[in-house]
Amino acid sequence: MIRQGFPRALIVLVGTAAAVITLAGVQAVGSIVGPVVLALTLVIAVSPVRGWLVRRRAPVWLQVAVPLALVLLVLLGMVAVLSIAAAQLAILAPTYTVQFNAMVTDLQHWAAGLGYGSDQLNKALSSLDPGKLIGVAQSLLSSLLGVLSSLFLIVVLLLAMSLDAPVITRIVDAASTERPALTNALKTFSSKTRRYLIVSTVFGLICSVLDVTALYILDVPLPLLWGVLALITNYIPNIGFILGLIPPALLGLLEGGPKTMLLVIAAYMAINVVIQSFIQPKFLGDAVGLSTTATFLSLIVWGWVLGPLGALLAIPLSLLVRALLVDSDPDGAWTAALISGRLPERSSQPRPDTHPDTHPDPHPDPRPDPRPETRPGTRSEQSGDH
Repeated sequence: MIRQGFPRALIVLVGTAAAVITLAGVQAVGSIVGPVVLALTLVIAVSPVRGWLVRRRAPVWLQVAVPLALVLLVLLGMVAVLSIAAAQLAILAPTYTVQFNAMVTDLQHWAAGLGYGSDQLNKALSSLDPGKLIGVAQSLLSSLLGVLSSLFLIVVLLLAMSLDAPVITRIVDAASTERPALTNALKTFSSKTRRYLIVSTVFGLICSVLDVTALYILDVPLPLLWGVLALITNYIPNIGFILGLIPPALLGLLEGGPKTMLLVIAAYMAINVVIQSFIQPKFLGDAVGLSTTATFLSLIVWGWVLGPLGALLAIPLSLLVRALLVDSDPDGAWTAALISGRLPERSSQPRPDTHPDTHPDPHPDPRPDPRPETRPGTRSEQSGDH
C-alpha cells in the first residue's frame, strides 16, 4: 500500500511561513507577551519554594505570598539599584569634558605624527561630544521608566499566576494519563528553565562581585551599576559579556586613559570568560538542551521579536517552543536531536509502529497452515482411521 501525503518540501515551506506569521503577530503584541513570559519565568523559578511550603502543609495564602514576595523583592531591588546608578551616571557625565578634550588632542597629535591630514580627522572628532554621555544616561533612565511603567502589569501577572500555580500543577499531574507526552514536555520545560535560571543567577552573582571588586581597584566610577549590569547581561547568551563590558571600559578610558581601559578589559575577560565559558557550562550540563547554533539563533529571533526583554528571555522562550512543538510530539526525536546537538537515546525495546516485523497482518487467515506439519501419507492414514 502506497502512503499518500503532502511533499515534505511543501510541509517545510508551509511551516516556515506559519512560523514567520506567528512571530510577526507576537512582535505586534510584544508589550503584552514580554511581561507574560517574564512573569511565567519568575513563577517557575520560585516554584521549589512553593513545593517546600506544600510539603510542610503551610496555609494556601502562605504558599502564594512567600514566593511572590521573593520575586518582587528581587525585581524591585534590581530596578531600584539601576535607577539610582543611572541617575548618578547622568550627573557624572559632564565632568568628563576636560578628559575627553585632552584625549582628542592627544589623538590629533598621534595622527599628525603618522602623516595623516588633520582636516578630515578634526571633522570626524568634532562629531564626538562628551555631552552625548548625558544622552546615553537619559536613554537608560527612559528605558528604566519603561520597565517601571510595565512593572504594574508584571506584578498583577505574578499575583495571578501565583494564585493559579497550585491548581495548574494538579491539572498537569492529572493529565499525565491522557497526554503523557505533552505533560512530560511541560515538566521538562519547567525543570530545565528553573535549573538554567538558578545556575545562571549563581554564576552571575559570582561574576558581578568579582567585576565590582576589580572596578573598585581600578577606580572606575559607578562599579555597583556595572556589577548589576553584568548580572543582567549574564542571562543573554553569547553576547551578554560584551554588552556588560562596553560601558565600564569606556568610563575607564575617560577616567584613567587607555591603560585603565585595557586593565578593565583584561579583568572582565579573566573573570567572565573563564567562569561563563569553562566553569558554568559544566554545571548547566543538559539543562538547556540547545546547541550553540540554536542558542545564537534564538537570541537573534527573540531579540528581534521582543527587543531587549526577548534577548534576556531567549533561552526560556526557546525551551517553551521546544516543549510545545517538539518534545510533545512522539515522532520528534530527531528534531530534538538537531536542536540540542545530541543523538537521541535509543530505546531498549523497539516501538511496535516502527519495526517492520511487528506490523500485524491486516487480514489474518483464521485457518491454520498445515503445510509445515504435513508429511507423506499423513492424510491417508487419518482417512483410514475413520
